[in-house]
Amino acid sequence: MDKNVKRERFLRRGKFFPKDQMKKGVYILPNLFTTASLFAGIYAIISSIQGQFLHAAVAIPISLILDGLDGRIARMTHTTSSFGVEYDSLSDLVAFGVAPSVLAYTWSLSSFGKWGWLAAALFTTCGALRLARFNVQIGVIDSRYFNGLAIPAAAIVVSSTVLLYDYLGGEGMFTHVSILIGMIALSLLMVSSIKFYSFKDLHFLSREPFMTVVLAVILMIIVLAEPQIMIFTFAVSYAISGPALWVLQTARRLFGPAKGTQPADAGGAKTETKPRTAP
Repeated sequence: MDKNVKRERFLRRGKFFPKDQMKKGVYILPNLFTTASLFAGIYAIISSIQGQFLHAAVAIPISLILDGLDGRIARMTHTTSSFGVEYDSLSDLVAFGVAPSVLAYTWSLSSFGKWGWLAAALFTTCGALRLARFNVQIGVIDSRYFNGLAIPAAAIVVSSTVLLYDYLGGEGMFTHVSILIGMIALSLLMVSSIKFYSFKDLHFLSREPFMTVVLAVILMIIVLAEPQIMIFTFAVSYAISGPALWVLQTARRLFGPAKGTQPADAGGAKTETKPRTAP
């Protein structure tokens, strides 16, 4: 076969199969953590079906920890790949989309009939849409903020609610309409355009004031002493932070000082910012 024909076929093949996708094999270490996160999500689903709600509620935060480690390890060891990104998204959908929905349905939503399973399906669907939108917006939006509630945060709200219920002495199912409303609200927050702080600009290895370390130690002690209460408080507070900030910014735009004027002085009269012209 002519060399030019071979070269043309090779270039055409490279056009449709990028170089990083043509490499054989995948990185083992980060994908092992992703797999472990996936296993924790599957365990949460099975535990929910068996009525072991507490085990399922604990497995979801464990999956979140493992999910956070795989990305950090990949960046530290320079083993990031497009395969790892796609695999991580699929794992997140199971661990933070399907598992919380099954947990919420078996723990509470099943008592609401068709509205219950529709709410559970809505949570998983919005979680999948949230992940898809996040993947295509990487590098486009400001990394300091999430566009919509992140799916792991929504999953932690569900699991921490079950943990708090067990901590307060509850047993078995909890059939209350607040769970139905909460699942719908979390679903809509995930696909909304409300901004949530991502904490990606925090640098834990940088130098900080001494009191910052003291406060961090005190906070860690409180979390270890009352983990169910603190995890629930942090999760719900974060879920509310986005809408609260949006309402505050909207109020400032609507009721802020009019353009071209300054706030009232001591006498209560407003002054104009435009320079006066000679009569």
